[in-house]
This record gives sequence, C-alpha cells and structure tokens, in this order.
Amino acid sequence: MKEKKISKIKNIITKNLSKKKILLLFILTNIVYAIMLTITIPKVLVYANGMKILDMIPEGYNKDYINFLFSTLGTEGRDAYLFKQIPLDLIYPSLFGITYCLLYVFIITKLNKQDTPLFYLCLIPIFAGMFDYLENFGIIILLNSYPNISITISKLTSFFSVAKSALTLIYFAIISITLIALLIKFIISKNKKSNR
Repeated sequence: MKEKKISKIKNIITKNLSKKKILLLFILTNIVYAIMLTITIPKVLVYANGMKILDMIPEGYNKDYINFLFSTLGTEGRDAYLFKQIPLDLIYPSLFGITYCLLYVFIITKLNKQDTPLFYLCLIPIFAGMFDYLENFGIIILLNSYPNISITISKLTSFFSVAKSALTLIYFAIISITLIALLIKFIISKNKKSNR
C-alpha cells in the first residue's frame, strides 16, 4: 500500500516537471511572497512598535510574548494581522510547497538522481508548507481568543513556527548543494566537450 502511494506521488510530481509550469509557479510564489514582505507584513508592523510578528520568529515564542505583541498591536493592528496578512499567508504555503518540490525534482532529474532516495527530499517544502498552515491556524485562534490566550495553543503555534522555519532552512541548504552539484556537472561536461 505504501509503495503504491509513493509511486502515485512520484507520478504526479514527474508529470508536472515542465519548465514553463515550474517557472510560472516560481514567479507566482515569489510575487505573493514579495506582496507579504512589502505590503501586508509592514501594515501589521506599523502597530508592532518594533516587535516581530509571530510568523517572523523562527526560534519560537511564548504566551507572554504573544500577549505583549497583541496588546501592542491594539485592535487595528490585530485586525490588520487577521484580515490583511493571514489571508495572503493562506495562499503562500501551498504555492511554496508545490513550487519548491517541483523545482528540486527538476534539478535532481538533470543529475539523474530522481530514482534514488534523494527524491524524497522533495517532500521537505511540502511539510514546511503544512507547518505554515498549522502556524496560521494557530495564529487565527490566538487572535480571535485574545485576551484569553491558551497556553496549549501558544506552545503548539510556536512549535509549528519553529518546524516551518527549520524545514525551510534545511530545504534551502539542500537546494543550494543540489544547484552546486548541477553546476559542477555542467562544467565537467563542458570541459569534456572542449577536450575532444
């Protein structure tokens, strides 16, 4: 059963490895990310008095920090967080997961490593996206329940933030190494051609 599921996932991924599709997804993903960084997040940060919002704390946070942040944001800041930043951040995680999964598989296919265990590293951005969704749902619950912040929801949301950040960091380290390997392969093959 597991092997069938894995081969189904592999088939779905390999069917979508067109350059155009990946490029389009990459552009779309980064447009959404750029909008968050330049428009929606700054709209929340206006009210934050120099504090970081929960999405931007990779090391996690506690109930006291959440209380202080939400208090500092005030009603307008919390509304900006809930109704301007979060809706866009409910689009981004799926775009991130799909785009960077496909991009990784596209690169390892060029390295002829798609049939090795390295293939499964393409699931890292998908899991990062899943943790991003869980983080967002936690933030929604916390914003809606303020000032009655639950310790359990605070801890869970913080864990999801840390997991999302860690997996994202791991993924970008892996994709960097993979790109270097591809560049080395390209240089070697170019040298071989020029030596003929």
